[in-house]
Amino acid sequence: MPIVAFNAIRENIQAFLGGAAVDLVTGGPEEVREAGIQQKVTIEERDYLFSANREHLAFTRAERDFCRELLIAFAALYSGFRQQGYAAHFRTALLASIMDIAVARSLRGDHNKGFWPIQQLIQLLKNLSYQSYEGTPATTGFIIQRTTQSNFQRLMRQRKHMLFPFKPPQGISSTFFANPLSYRFVDATNLFFVANIQMQVTGIVRIGNYEVQSNVERLTQREIFSIVNRSGDGAFAVTVNEASEIEVLTSPAKLLVRRKGGWAIFDPDIFRLFLAGSMVPSMADDLIWTAYALSKSRHGTVVLIYSKGSRQLAALKKGSVGGDDPVGKLLVDAVKKRSITELKQSGSLIRILSADGLTVFNRSGKLVETGFIIDTSHAHEVVTGGGRTTAASAASFFGKVIKVSQDGPIELYQEGRLIYRFG
Repeated sequence: MPIVAFNAIRENIQAFLGGAAVDLVTGGPEEVREAGIQQKVTIEERDYLFSANREHLAFTRAERDFCRELLIAFAALYSGFRQQGYAAHFRTALLASIMDIAVARSLRGDHNKGFWPIQQLIQLLKNLSYQSYEGTPATTGFIIQRTTQSNFQRLMRQRKHMLFPFKPPQGISSTFFANPLSYRFVDATNLFFVANIQMQVTGIVRIGNYEVQSNVERLTQREIFSIVNRSGDGAFAVTVNEASEIEVLTSPAKLLVRRKGGWAIFDPDIFRLFLAGSMVPSMADDLIWTAYALSKSRHGTVVLIYSKGSRQLAALKKGSVGGDDPVGKLLVDAVKKRSITELKQSGSLIRILSADGLTVFNRSGKLVETGFIIDTSHAHEVVTGGGRTTAASAASFFGKVIKVSQDGPIELYQEGRLIYRFG
């Protein structure tokens, strides 16, 4: 029965782990596989082994920790449905709740009393994510701090933000969003609620340097990550964004994202592993977060980190998006050889990447080509998908490829194959 129940959530777990193969079998591990995940779970005094395997890309610590919390939740839920005749009830409850429970458990950390308030907040924000006001999606955000109030106030002064305290603090209940101001005024752009782990809202904070941030920094909430990192062990922020997604920001900088009804993890360490040895780490980080910004704003792109010579690149070129247009050529020449970091800071990187065609960077993170139309005959096998998928597959024989789809998913390609998918 546990294995049958596990099969009901297998696809959810595989999606969370970027397409990894997962399984649950009876017994314990016969041999330790360092590349994959193997975790034992005991259910009704019987041992089971959970395993996850992903070719070409190792699992990160965040993924391993999440799987551990998921298995604990799975065992606990299963124990609550022991009566015969309730198997379908259990599978339904599992599908509806297991990922929410695992998310709440992972945010609780080592604290023993934080699970239910976190789950209550997530459920409230799930409901809000389906709501709009005069045709505009509802957005809001909370910073959950786990330090003293005086320390948090000092942090706000240091970061030059404005903190407006609530006296008395307000509890988060089912009626918290009854007034539209709670999600129109506090919009998770530069205004956020501040709460403690018991979900008592102690005030709102206005982010003071919002206007000086780059478009990538705003979309990826870099300043909120900085606040979370300084607000106590286990602090986090949670928002409902303009795409009606729930984003949970943790420290170190990672995101748990509820998109299209399911949870996914945006862990930069996965992308760093993928790009290791192919690009300068500082440039890779800027590219990683820009890819997430494009995913969030629903702009597609295909990026090739080119690893071969210029002559081979010329042979790959089938054309340019702008053709022989002289203005287009001048515009491309103006940004060529500039680094990813320079382009990001100037605000140009998102605009370049969201234009049609392939964008090519070298190992140093310098722009080589943009608006590049690749000869897709280099894709060795028949590719299922649209033009971006075919281009990504063909380009990945000449370096690492990051593809962002217009509807949000981020995919990593290597040697003609999709090896990881987020969202």
